[in-house]
Amino acid sequence: MTALAVVLFTAALVVVFALLAAAAAGKLARLDGATYPTALMRAAVTFAAVLTLSAALTGALAQVIS
Repeated sequence: MTALAVVLFTAALVVVFALLAAAAAGKLARLDGATYPTALMRAAVTFAAVLTLSAALTGALAQVIS
């Protein structure tokens, strides 16, 4: 497997996990009684947080590895 394939597969996996976390956050917000716009906002914040966390983790690991 080439390095490009590994990077693309990892990026796709991170996006899938971010989408799953966002969907779970939106569903939990709706179950808690939040309105649809509020639930969508919570899902969006969760999606952005997962992507930001993965970017920070990648940066930290790149510093350690190189």
